[in-house]
Amino acid sequence: MVNTANAIRAEIGVIGGSGLYSFLDHVTEIQVDTPYGAPSDSLFLGEVAGRRVAFLPRHGRGHHLPPHRINYRANLWALRSVGVRQVLGPCAVGGLRAEYGPGTLLVPDQLVDRTKARTQTYFDGLPLPDGSVPNVVHVSLADPYCPTGRAVALKAARGRDWEPVDGGTLVVVEGPRFSTRAESLWHAAQGWSVVGMTGHPEAALARELELCYTSLTLVTDLDAGAETGEGVSHEEVLQVFAANVDRLRGVLFDAIAGLPVAADGERECLCAGALGGMDPGIRLP
Repeated sequence: MVNTANAIRAEIGVIGGSGLYSFLDHVTEIQVDTPYGAPSDSLFLGEVAGRRVAFLPRHGRGHHLPPHRINYRANLWALRSVGVRQVLGPCAVGGLRAEYGPGTLLVPDQLVDRTKARTQTYFDGLPLPDGSVPNVVHVSLADPYCPTGRAVALKAARGRDWEPVDGGTLVVVEGPRFSTRAESLWHAAQGWSVVGMTGHPEAALARELELCYTSLTLVTDLDAGAETGEGVSHEEVLQVFAANVDRLRGVLFDAIAGLPVAADGERECLCAGALGGMDPGIRLP
């Protein structure tokens, strides 16, 4: 087990599948302990465009963790513990509008939580293994994504001739099942843009840790209410994602190169000061 105090550091974290880093040379795998248990997998540290990056397979390298069983708190804590302050969170989603068909890249600016049983805060007042007790702290999530990261992601996509949808609402459902047609129609009727299973509570936890978090959503299917067929299948999602993974990886790597990474206290976005000087009661890594 690697002592994270002496581990290789990283500037940027990417939460996604192994297809995003598996071809890199000189990848270092480290295991990280957190007060919240084990993250989804080891961290895989490598270099992209001269930047140190920590990749974390959201579902585990064998894709064995369903969305509702991912240890989101451990994942974000592990990334921060190795120095990460900027996080990119690509995920597969269903389109809720006919114009958002498979292959659409949407960079959301809003989030709706429709999950049911996920722990979504570090500030629950429950003691940690070291005896420290987090205070009850309320952070603002009015704008859940880093504005700087969003701008960089949009520029990166356009640089790859992949015109993204600038803004929209990601609604996150519990999973692992897909939506019923009635649920999908309701989501669309609210004016929401895409639906997924993993974008929350990542954004909320990142904000509590004062991390910059940017979501990039790849539409793999039209959700059940936006089509008249039998509805989405797991196989369809995997096929469309596989067909676009190289393209998505290129956008992510260009975004990594363009992200401004500075030491704590030097970032100018709203994320860096999310706690507003409040005492969290626990020592952040």
